[in-house]
Amino acid sequence: MKRTEAREQAFRLLYSLQLMDEKNIEEQLEMFIQENEITDKDGIDYIKDIIMGTDKYNAEIEKSISENIKSDWDIHRISKIDLTLLKLGIYEIVYSKLPYKVVINEVVELAKKYGDDNSKAFVNGVLASIVKRNEA
Repeated sequence: MKRTEAREQAFRLLYSLQLMDEKNIEEQLEMFIQENEITDKDGIDYIKDIIMGTDKYNAEIEKSISENIKSDWDIHRISKIDLTLLKLGIYEIVYSKLPYKVVINEVVELAKKYGDDNSKAFVNGVLASIVKRNEA
């Protein structure tokens, strides 16, 4: 399983967990892996890392999102898809220390596929702002 595919699977699970407001993440993770017949060990490890990491750092990630959107906006106004994409991207850039150019590109591609017409620009702008703040 390529990382791009694993990232998309992680996004799909992360999004469903957000919709359900699920608390038993480990059980949902195992069910997702079984239902989607994911057998690649590296892919499974990658998906688990993203899901467990975004859960662990959720408060910090949401604070970072709030600090990098327009001042007249509230995090609760962001669509669930865009919010999930931002959480995924921030976790990978800030906590997994993956190259931000790769992460932003892949997350923007997911925004094109799953989001609305404005998702691509919105997600790209927020992630770029976070990268600039982290480099400063």
